[in-house]
Amino acid sequence: MIALTPLFSCGKGIHNRLNGHQERVIKSELKNEQKKSGEKIAADNFDCHFFSPVPESVFKKMEGKSFPKDCPVDIKELTYMKFSHYGFDGKTHTGELVVNKAVAKKLTRIFHQLYEAKYQIEKIKLIDEYGADDEASMSDNNTSAFCYRKIAGSTNLSVHAKGLAIDINPLYNPCVHYKNGKISKVEPKNGQAYVERAANDPRRIKKGDFIYKLFVTNGFTWGGDWKTLKDYQHFEYDPEKE
Repeated sequence: MIALTPLFSCGKGIHNRLNGHQERVIKSELKNEQKKSGEKIAADNFDCHFFSPVPESVFKKMEGKSFPKDCPVDIKELTYMKFSHYGFDGKTHTGELVVNKAVAKKLTRIFHQLYEAKYQIEKIKLIDEYGADDEASMSDNNTSAFCYRKIAGSTNLSVHAKGLAIDINPLYNPCVHYKNGKISKVEPKNGQAYVERAANDPRRIKKGDFIYKLFVTNGFTWGGDWKTLKDYQHFEYDPEKE
């Protein structure tokens, strides 16, 4: 049995606002996963923000994509998350991520607080929906976490390869590279229009804003604070600094 592990109860407040709809949606999705994988998934203690070991049905989606055949990461070190979030349409949606188990509780807490604040994240899908193509995922403004890959243009592994990093609303929070004091590259390419951070746009993460404080107070560092490049979408966690 794969036991879903709620960190806390969402409480009647959220359930009342959703009128039971989100509970029905997630329970229905869990039943579909159970039918596909043949696994028994415990969902009696329903919570709109939960995490569990990676279900076999999810791992099958990851194989050969975010989890390549030669991936040295132990799947037992990864955790599957499913939770409610507000989209740009102001409505509640279901997001899913695969992350390192070292950050599962922290991220569950963070996304619960983002949900309570009605913070809008356009979409949160597994990067496997994009063939584990980071540029494609970012261009579609998809928020994602684990993907075993190297840093673009480098031979070094990305922190995403360990499931210890997450990119939030990446189109509106691009990764900006500099050379000789000038912008040399923007990721995703269609994020060029959002390089300027002064605009009064709640989708653009800024130092000191609500989402920044949430991640930083939970031990994450922000790519927007880096010196050699500015990765505004990126938050990462180092367990050794805990």
